[in-house]
Amino acid sequence: MQSAADILEQIRPFDPRSVRSPIDTYAAAPPEDASDIDRQRIADLLGPVPVAIDELIRQSHLSPSVVHTVLLELELGGRLERHAGGRASLF
Repeated sequence: MQSAADILEQIRPFDPRSVRSPIDTYAAAPPEDASDIDRQRIADLLGPVPVAIDELIRQSHLSPSVVHTVLLELELGGRLERHAGGRASLF
């Protein structure tokens, strides 16, 4: 059975200079905010016929987070109806 001391004894011989530290620390990108132009683009792609949200993302050339934000805003405003299969339409 190995103990923590046994494991430390095995890894001590490594030269610390051979282990590189990361050059850049990970920093998440700031969240994107939807502009009025983005909102209008999504509204223009929507209509009374349900459209797949993936298709909205493709046709609008916007990031998924922006599209979902705009759809949520429309839904909270009572203008959007969600349908089965990841589709949405305007009232």
